[in-house]
Amino acid sequence: MGRLTELPHRLRAAPPRLARAHVAEPALMSRFRDEMLPWRKWYKTARWQKLRWSVLVRDLFTCKRCKRLEADTSRLVADHIVPHRGDEVMFWDSGNLQSLCKPCHDGPKQAAERAGRW
Repeated sequence: MGRLTELPHRLRAAPPRLARAHVAEPALMSRFRDEMLPWRKWYKTARWQKLRWSVLVRDLFTCKRCKRLEADTSRLVADHIVPHRGDEVMFWDSGNLQSLCKPCHDGPKQAAERAGRW
């Protein structure tokens, strides 16, 4: 039994670098993707923010997939219906955009795109 009482103490003493490793990795991956895919910078422009807002208003802040009305706009995504894959014309085409809630966008929609159904 002596070993079992020591185990929790050892776990609490884990180095802090282990706790931060999983947090830093997404930021590094995001920075890497921004460098490798120049079109990702378009999402950080005022033009995109204005277009995103117009799509959310047009769709009445409602997810096109599950029909959920979402008052918190940070939980809504202006999603490209047909993936633009870096095509600037398709990226800025408001007719190719729809409002999706974050769960619908990050779940079924992204899975379909990764499976090549788009």
